[in-house]
Order: sequence, then structure tokens, then C-alpha cells
Amino acid sequence: MGKHIDSTDSRILRRIQSRKRGWVFTPDSFTDLGTRRAIDLALMRHRDSGLIRQLARGLYDYPKIDPQLGPLQPSTDDIARALAGRDATRLQPSGAYAANLLGLSTQVPMKVVYLTDGRTRTVQVGKRQIHLKHTTPRNMATAGKVSGLVIQALRHLGRKNVDQQIIKQLDQRLDDAARKQLMKDIRYAPAWIADIIRTLAGQKSAA
Repeated sequence: MGKHIDSTDSRILRRIQSRKRGWVFTPDSFTDLGTRRAIDLALMRHRDSGLIRQLARGLYDYPKIDPQLGPLQPSTDDIARALAGRDATRLQPSGAYAANLLGLSTQVPMKVVYLTDGRTRTVQVGKRQIHLKHTTPRNMATAGKVSGLVIQALRHLGRKNVDQQIIKQLDQRLDDAARKQLMKDIRYAPAWIADIIRTLAGQKSAA
């Protein structure tokens, strides 16, 4: 017997299929479609049918499928955004992950840290560990901006490890808009990082 077209199950199915493959979501993505119990049961059925994949407790994706490799793993950023909650909190890549995103480190950390104005939590997804760490409003003032990424990457590397080669690498990656953003947000950087930002803002890109 087919499901009623307006059942919670059917409405959730339509929403999932309306999204691009690769979408990572939580039950909170469907709160307008039914009760939490009905949502959980529907997600369990769609998981068991193979339409969606459960990545961790309360975390799912509508996986991209490669013809040879099968279901692909979702991106770290997509997972983190789903964990932070739809429009509820902000994120700022931090630590080794921030340095990797800027090309200052070739190492992809198995434990990825994001600063957030939401609650602290850690989720294991396969071999990846994603840690959302609650932080101060000052640290979140540059969230989502290139300035936030630069400040967090340099914090991670530490003053003693930031040499002319690191500064040159940063210089080659930053365009004029990024340099202006850095100067605008310089007040949120520790003094030693502020000095580096002034240097970068005064340099012409070597690229």
C-alpha cells in the first residue's frame, strides 16, 4: 500500500530528493514536516532503503555516487555546517585545519577543529573527528572571513614557527580584497599577528 502523498515520510522524501547529492543534514532539517518521532522513523526507513546514509547519531547524508567508487564521503565543511545547525550558529575553521586550508600545511588533520558560538561537541564520522569548540565573541568576530582563517592558522603555527617562507606563502594567496579585510579586522588579532597583517597589507602579491 503506497504512502499518502502528504505523509511526513513522503514530504521528507521529496525534500531529500529536491536537494543535490552530497547534502548533509540532521533531523532538525525537517522540523516543519512532522513530529520528531515521525521524522526519526522516516529517516530510519529511508536509511534502510539505501536512499540516505547515517554518518553518526543524528547525522545523515544524501550521498554522491561515483560509478566506480560508489557512495562518496561528504566534505568536512558540509558535515560541520550540519552539526552547527541550520542558521543557528557560526563556524570558524581553526588549528591545523585552518593552516591546511590556506596551504600553510600539507597535513590534513584527522581531528578537525571549528570554533563556534554554539555548544561544544565532537562527532566521529568514519576516521574523521570533527570538534566544534565553543569560543568567545572576539574569536567569532571574524568567522567566515579570510581574516579569521589567517588569524587562526597563524595562532596554530605559533610565533616561533612563522618565518619569511610562511609569510611569502600567505602573500601569494591573498588578493587585494583579502588584504583589505585583514586590515579591517586587525583589531581582533594578537599583537604579533597584527604585525604580520600590516606586512602583508603593505606588500604587493608575488603571484
